[in-house]
Amino acid sequence: MSNLLASLTSRLVVTAVVLVALVSVLIATVTTLALRASLLDRLDHDVQSSLGRFSDNDHDRDNGGVPGPRPPDAGFQGPGTLVARLRPAPSGCVVSEEHAACRTLSTTALTDLAALPADGRVHGVTLPGLGSYRVVLRQEGGALIASGRPLSEVDATVAQLIWWEVLLTLLGVVAAAGAGLFVVRRQLRPLREVADTAHVVAELPLASGEIDLTERVPDHLTDERTEVGQVGAALNKLLVHVESSLEARHRSEQQVRQFVADASHELRTPLTTIAGYTELARRRPDDPSAVRTALGKVQEESGRMTALVEDLLLLARLDAGRPLEREPVDLSRLLVEAVSDARVVSPDHRWRLDLPGDADSADSAVGAGSAGSAGGTDGTVQVTGDTHGLHQVVTNLLTNARKYTPPGTVVTVSARATPSGGRFCVHDTGPGFPPELVEHAFERFARGDTARTRSLDGEGADAVVGGHGLGLSLVEAIVHAHGGTVRLDSRPGDTTITVDLPG
Repeated sequence: MSNLLASLTSRLVVTAVVLVALVSVLIATVTTLALRASLLDRLDHDVQSSLGRFSDNDHDRDNGGVPGPRPPDAGFQGPGTLVARLRPAPSGCVVSEEHAACRTLSTTALTDLAALPADGRVHGVTLPGLGSYRVVLRQEGGALIASGRPLSEVDATVAQLIWWEVLLTLLGVVAAAGAGLFVVRRQLRPLREVADTAHVVAELPLASGEIDLTERVPDHLTDERTEVGQVGAALNKLLVHVESSLEARHRSEQQVRQFVADASHELRTPLTTIAGYTELARRRPDDPSAVRTALGKVQEESGRMTALVEDLLLLARLDAGRPLEREPVDLSRLLVEAVSDARVVSPDHRWRLDLPGDADSADSAVGAGSAGSAGGTDGTVQVTGDTHGLHQVVTNLLTNARKYTPPGTVVTVSARATPSGGRFCVHDTGPGFPPELVEHAFERFARGDTARTRSLDGEGADAVVGGHGLGLSLVEAIVHAHGGTVRLDSRPGDTTITVDLPG
């Protein structure tokens, strides 16, 4: 990221400097051309004026009685002015700086001058030994006269201007580079702060374990009205998502470890029992009573292990998202059958059934010891789902109510239709769940043995020890696989588990 920022800084500064240099060169070029054009116009005007003075002065004088061609008169001309008579007899000179002498033009220079058009317009010409001149020629009668001014002053002024322009352009480029670097770095400082946050997060060990991902981009860098704020806000959203994902992963890892540990513990007890009784049968093969006892315990523990493994396999299938059967299920009939079975298994509990249209639900508690039908079934509640899975949900809830409450507890099973499907509740008047266990009641291998069995006799305690803490986990997993919800509300003497299922 730092290399990217440095590259971005360099590119922005170089771009700004190049733009400043181009604009400076353009301005300098236009200024130079404009100044040279202005100086040339002034020089051409001076050339025309010098020709007029030369013409007037030439008419006013004679040759002084000297035979031969009359030389041009350089009077009233400025230093460096060229005056020449090209016809009939060519002659000319250049006025010196002190006006004391007039440097005679060479034949070659006169020839070059004569080659210029006599149109009264100023022309440029380079004369041998004299340099560049601006010259104008005019025909007067039979004579051809010329006058000119040197370009040296114009060239010197333009050269000096170019030198200053180059110097100022270089200074401007250097100043632009320094100012651009300062401004760009200042403007990119928020982006560097965002990058620093990303660097800190990148250095955290995220491979495993509990991750404390509290780093965030500061609030003043998350204003989405700016580009940097958009980057900062997006990074914060990403960090929140990563943090929640890492927390979920850590919870899953912890659950898997705890699940494996609990499953191993649950399997170790029956395996130890089986190993012990097998050893007893092996040592006392001639004792029929010992062999029968050992085989009975082996069969009992094998059944317990089978039930545990089947529950674990079912949870694994549900966790893997294996689809369940989807068919209409008469929830009312299913509850009637489950309550009837519960009465047979646990006649010491008082079982009530409350269904739509069931007028004698209260009386059904009186015949708690009967295996007959539990009340009328005029009203039915229909849901959509897997019959076997829903039967297991109801059976697990009634088994929990039977095993973890004392004899004489009233267990009420009710069902009602809802706009989205159906709902049934299992309510008991037992001791309830401990407050600290309510939030974890549906976790795998979660138990409340101490609180839930304080009123049990010895037989009830044996039944509790035989459980493996997967009943409510299976209930939640099966209900969620159906797209439903399950919730627990528990306090001493009032425990209700509510299940909502889609229609």
